[in-house]
Amino acid sequence: MRTHLTSTAAAALLLVGLGAAAAEDVIIQPEQETVIREYVKKQPLASVKVPGVELNVGTALPDTVELHEVPNVKYRYTVIDNRTVVVDPDTHKIIKVYD
Repeated sequence: MRTHLTSTAAAALLLVGLGAAAAEDVIIQPEQETVIREYVKKQPLASVKVPGVELNVGTALPDTVELHEVPNVKYRYTVIDNRTVVVDPDTHKIIKVYD
């Protein structure tokens, strides 16, 4: 019984680690990155504050943070603490941070 619980706990930790790694493995294609960069320059947003959130790839933003569309691109963006962040709208995880 103890071995089974240890195996289950190890499997759960492995899955959590894989989920975090998956967010960091999102690769924005160069064409999409160009579209995103040009669009956010033309459509500047007011910076917002999100207390307690570190702006790192893989960090999930609260659902209360408004994400803005970029035409013809799956990902969304917002500006937090004067830094533009690109977010996966399905997971709300940051996939890119622009200074």
